[in-house]
Amino acid sequence: YWFSKLFLSPSPLTTKLAVFMASRRDGHISLKLLLCTSTTGTRTTSSSPDVLLLTPPGAAGAEAAPSSLRLWVRWTCAIMRKPRAAVGSGHRKQAASQDRRQKHAKSNSQAKPSASDGLARQTEEVVLQASVSPYHLFRDVAEVTAFRGSLLSWYDQEKRDLPWRRQAEDEVDPDRRAYAVWVSEVMLQQTQVATVINYYTGWMQKWPTLQDLASASLEEVNQLWAGLGYYSRGRRLQEGARKVVEELGGHMPRTAETLQQLLPGVGRYTAGAIASIAFGQATGVVDGNVARVLCRVRAIGADPSSTLVSQRLWGLAQQLVDPARPGDFNQAAMELGATVCTPQRPLCSQCPVQSLCRARQRVEREQLLASQSLSGNPDVEECAPNTGQCQLCLPASEPWDQTLGVVNFPRKASRKPPREESSATCVLEQPGALGGAQILLVQRPNSGLLAGLWEFPSVTWEPSEQLQRKALLQELQRWAGPLPATRLRHFGEVVHTFSHIKLTYQVYGLALEGQTPVTTVPAGARWLTQEEFHTAAVSTAMKKVFRVYQGQQPGTCKGSKRSQVSSPCSRKKPCMGQQVLDNFFRPHISTDAPNLNNAAQ
Repeated sequence: YWFSKLFLSPSPLTTKLAVFMASRRDGHISLKLLLCTSTTGTRTTSSSPDVLLLTPPGAAGAEAAPSSLRLWVRWTCAIMRKPRAAVGSGHRKQAASQDRRQKHAKSNSQAKPSASDGLARQTEEVVLQASVSPYHLFRDVAEVTAFRGSLLSWYDQEKRDLPWRRQAEDEVDPDRRAYAVWVSEVMLQQTQVATVINYYTGWMQKWPTLQDLASASLEEVNQLWAGLGYYSRGRRLQEGARKVVEELGGHMPRTAETLQQLLPGVGRYTAGAIASIAFGQATGVVDGNVARVLCRVRAIGADPSSTLVSQRLWGLAQQLVDPARPGDFNQAAMELGATVCTPQRPLCSQCPVQSLCRARQRVEREQLLASQSLSGNPDVEECAPNTGQCQLCLPASEPWDQTLGVVNFPRKASRKPPREESSATCVLEQPGALGGAQILLVQRPNSGLLAGLWEFPSVTWEPSEQLQRKALLQELQRWAGPLPATRLRHFGEVVHTFSHIKLTYQVYGLALEGQTPVTTVPAGARWLTQEEFHTAAVSTAMKKVFRVYQGQQPGTCKGSKRSQVSSPCSRKKPCMGQQVLDNFFRPHISTDAPNLNNAAQ
């Protein structure tokens, strides 16, 4: 057992962390000092004999302990005072397995935590693990074998025909196979399969190899990725391809450990998926679908994002993965979660592992308990933790809900609502050289939200309408030179939610009719036709903004949910009387003022 203790040194500016290893033998507890760290940066380790020998509290010699450790030792004794059978060979194997997983996770982590942080996490994990029941585990080889066989047989018959699966099955070159899997896994993060199919097909047609992607420009990558969301994924994918080509000789790393270590943006799940599917490494994976399947199969009701539950799920995935068909097994687990064991309304009758599902067993047990004809308790296995509340069961604050059934597992923690922000954006339109209208786009910074994408000129929302118009007009003039302020119109608003931001756009428009077109703009801006806009690297939010602008223009269909594209030449020409009125009220532009073209230059 590992324990840690914080001590305040005589100096008020220094805090020390002492880490001990406690062992129990014949009723005695021995503490060995293993590590001592301090905020001053010094660190000492001890391999000396046990520094302290203590008997359990109340026994002879217990009071010989230093007073500073007496209460702490009573706490450790309470945790370690367990039946002899509970600390037998099975527990030692479990602890050794947990230690191996911790070392594996530490070697693969992208962040480099300090030694004290890592030991603190190990301490917490061991203490929490003491109250996990075997009910949530696969306890024998027969159960694991049955799970593998049932799942793979179902997958062979029911798997969907998806382009990335065909690519991985047909490709003989291991690097191209790994690249194909990598692209699909990155695109599928937080994105539905139906949406990804066309994007994946277009991507692989344009850049079939790592070398092709490495030679592409970021503008091309953003343009093809536009509309898929989470735009940093495409940028990191290209960065990784360039690293493979320039630094790794064009060869993909062959193991999950090296994939995660060497490739930017490749985390534990993506590395495991590539290694198992492309290279046949027997490594488990846990994504949202797999986590849901495992939580239900082993009746894990706690939050899957918590440290303890996440580590347990990864341990289960590694235990279950079929060493003969690791890639197929991992895809089968994901397929089961996506098509059968869904978040809402799961199809339990079609599940190939329902006989091994503890969530299903719990539903049946609750139905039996609710039956009036039932006498006594049903013979169904339950979780029985040795001490205290099981850390993997449903939390006490959220007991079993009969109406949810297996959907009780897992109970997710409530998400933090996205922060709300507001912005004002303007569609600046001018007549094109050939009669087609053009709109002004500016490029976002190369870092942060929507990095490198193009958008309409925008400013932070101002509470005052007058200040808002002034700030927006100044931003427009920064790109296009002097503009008539009286033509700036407010068209409505667009609300778009990103992963962590709910952004409200106040949509403005300004049409430069009857003026000399602006042909030259500063770097970071460009004029595009409406057709070019729809194929450019712009976000979905900007496409929504443009539809609002179009919907308020004469000659567009306002009744449809998605506004139709219309060019100025297709709009209905006003009658002669209306033209006279428009010309009369149109602001007069002095011929002495510099024209827009010269101002922009």
